[in-house]
Amino acid sequence: MSHSILLNILLLAPLTSAFLIFLLTISTRYTKQTLYTFLALSGSGLSAMIALYISYSSYFEHKLFVSHLFTWLNIGDFTIEVTLKADALSSFMLLFVAPVSFLIHIYATGYMHKDKSYGRFFTYFNLFIFFMFLLVLADNPIIMFVGWEGVGLISYLLIGFYFDDIKNTYAGNKAFIVNRVGDFGFLSALMLLFIEIGSGGFSYHAIFSNLSSIESPMLSLIALLLFVGAMGKSAQLPLFVWLPDAMAGPTPVSALIHAATMVTAGIYMVARFAPLYTLTVDVSLLIAYVGALSAMFAAVVATRQYDIKKILAYSTISQLGFMFMALGVGAYSTALFHMFTHAFFKGLLFMGAGAIIVAFHHTQDIRKLRGIRKSVPTVFIMMLIGSLTISAIPPLSAFVSKDAIMTVLYASHHLDLFLMALLSSLFTALYMFRMLFVLFFSETTYEATLEPSRNSVKSMIYPMAILTLLSIFAGMLNLPEIFGGNLHISCWLDLANRHFVLSHTHEIVLMSVNTVLILSVIFYAYKRYAYKDTILKESNTGFVANKFYIDALYNLIIVKPLYLLSVFLDRKISHELIDNTINSMAFNYRKLGKFFSILENGNVRFYALYMLIGLVLGFIYLFLLLKAIL
Repeated sequence: MSHSILLNILLLAPLTSAFLIFLLTISTRYTKQTLYTFLALSGSGLSAMIALYISYSSYFEHKLFVSHLFTWLNIGDFTIEVTLKADALSSFMLLFVAPVSFLIHIYATGYMHKDKSYGRFFTYFNLFIFFMFLLVLADNPIIMFVGWEGVGLISYLLIGFYFDDIKNTYAGNKAFIVNRVGDFGFLSALMLLFIEIGSGGFSYHAIFSNLSSIESPMLSLIALLLFVGAMGKSAQLPLFVWLPDAMAGPTPVSALIHAATMVTAGIYMVARFAPLYTLTVDVSLLIAYVGALSAMFAAVVATRQYDIKKILAYSTISQLGFMFMALGVGAYSTALFHMFTHAFFKGLLFMGAGAIIVAFHHTQDIRKLRGIRKSVPTVFIMMLIGSLTISAIPPLSAFVSKDAIMTVLYASHHLDLFLMALLSSLFTALYMFRMLFVLFFSETTYEATLEPSRNSVKSMIYPMAILTLLSIFAGMLNLPEIFGGNLHISCWLDLANRHFVLSHTHEIVLMSVNTVLILSVIFYAYKRYAYKDTILKESNTGFVANKFYIDALYNLIIVKPLYLLSVFLDRKISHELIDNTINSMAFNYRKLGKFFSILENGNVRFYALYMLIGLVLGFIYLFLLLKAIL
């Protein structure tokens, strides 16, 4: 089978599944759930198998997969081709996006078991990964933007999936609107690129070949606007507010958005434009500091959250901050490898949270879920491994990926960034093990169980088991030299990385100090939260508990003024000015019509009278005219 056909099938399989499920959903109410499941899994499963083959071929055989679908625009010298290309970077993205999406699909069949909107859910789910594949495989930023917008649109539908509850609808609206702010930056950058490059071509290769013809200030502006787009999609300060509220969607949606798809789009976009960011050092440094602040902020806020999904949501913002720090100092491959490991352990943690939510009848407050270890022992073990991984405990995968970030930050001589990353890392261990000790090492307050005989539960547990193994071992794929590795992933990606040199002695000291400090924080969390009611005594007031009042500030500065302006425009302009003017005109026309209907009543005698009056007036006018002349 040719390369182009493989790429086409990979992209179109989930779209075809979504279309068939949609047809079944609208045509009959009596479709068996098994058929929906088969269609949903066959589309995503086929894509996952092809993605693994493409990644294998790219890594071991250095193959390039290209498929030209059609020409979208052809205006003079300007042409937009719809071409799919799986180079090393796209193949690397496919390596975790497609398989993790497939595992989450399997998990979702159990989580959404017997849901009345089962078909609608998987229509959206498959559409979502179709647009994600389009974003990753696009050969130019225009098609990437189409995938970018498609992911945003479907996330809106998935977050507000249970739209009967108005809060879920608000959360979907919030995600959609905040992402549009970022998208405005992305679109503006594309327009500037079009103006600067014009007929030079708009594929990535053509753009990067023509960067030298663009003046430095314009390059910086384009890089900054692109980063605004990345901030929106990857939920960085100040455009992070949509992500915690996006937890309103079903848990498989949270896992899909956080682990392998939507929030990774911003990281991917900055890495894709690496040749641009290597020329704009100041903007790159800004990216690093925004990432550091986001990582710190989200990690601190997570220490005072009580909703199990929101703790993980803030965790995602923080981990993405680590990736942006690495991108900002030019360590693109290092950032991407942390995104790779993050996909596994964050998917695992969200799936574990979903399993607990299902077992305990959709309770999400960890204060009400204390001491559940004996009720869900399998989930406990997996959540423990996920928590150890995200805390970067050796030899788990995130230890390798996060330690690499810490090393490049230290070696880049940005000690302020390094210290912020170190503090964020310590807060990560605190909020994760605070959650873990409260959930599993407290006096039992709530007993329930995941029924092991139910197939739906098996379909939730098996993907979690696979992700647990990947969370443990995925780090081996990019072992640094100090552990006998050769940074295989970094060599494969071959991006425009800045190279930092640090002696092995320094590396050992750094990772040792980091690990000892993290273990100390875990011990502190154990002493503070395990088998104690400390969490019940925590106050809901203060800056941290209220997320530094940023939501309230946005509400005061942006939402309320816009709401008042909208009310003013609606009542004063739309209703009183426009509607009343039109109504008044219609009323006067009606009155005028009634008046003329008296005159024009169809009676011949009246028309004769009007003619007589006209003749008399005419004679009077002529008489006066002649009198004036004579």
